Amino acid sequence: MRVSREQMLENRERILETAATLFRERGFDGVGVADVMKAVGLTHGGFYGHFASKDELAAQALGRAFSNANNWLEEAKAAEPEAPLQAIASRYLSPLHRDDPGHGCPVAALGCDIARLGEASRAVATEGARAAITSLSSVMPGTTEEERRAAALASYATLIGALVLSRMVEDKALSEEVLAAAGAALRAEAP
Repeated sequence: MRVSREQMLENRERILETAATLFRERGFDGVGVADVMKAVGLTHGGFYGHFASKDELAAQALGRAFSNANNWLEEAKAAEPEAPLQAIASRYLSPLHRDDPGHGCPVAALGCDIARLGEASRAVATEGARAAITSLSSVMPGTTEEERRAAALASYATLIGALVLSRMVEDKALSEEVLAAAGAALRAEAP
């Protein structure tokens, strides 16, 4: 049975969204093409009608994850225009975000994995990180663009590092303490 062009596009979108979620939940090595296709409800053989390889899927799924993350960042800023950095810190460093890596920051979920991927995936990640840093720069303190960019880089690293550490530890109280301390540090930095 032939699938319409519209259905092919819908299937591709579902594959990308599902792969972006599964990769963030389980890592690239923890998810196979068959896992993605099963989660979408399609056959393994249908994968190659959409992507040439798992590497291509990884790069495009990363692009989707970064796009979603950067949209989230803009929404957080817009939700509290008087205190955008505080809004970002509160949302990013929340137990909800910590406990849902499949729908959260791709850097916190996959940063070390991305460093081992191919050039296409690393290029996508680089552009995603640049977009986040640029977005953060717009709400950072400083009198020059260079000062705001340096503050954005430090804040981005603080957010990511705190989330990674809070997910890593098995002690819930320590995890909460990490999130709270990073949030307090970022709020103190806010203009």
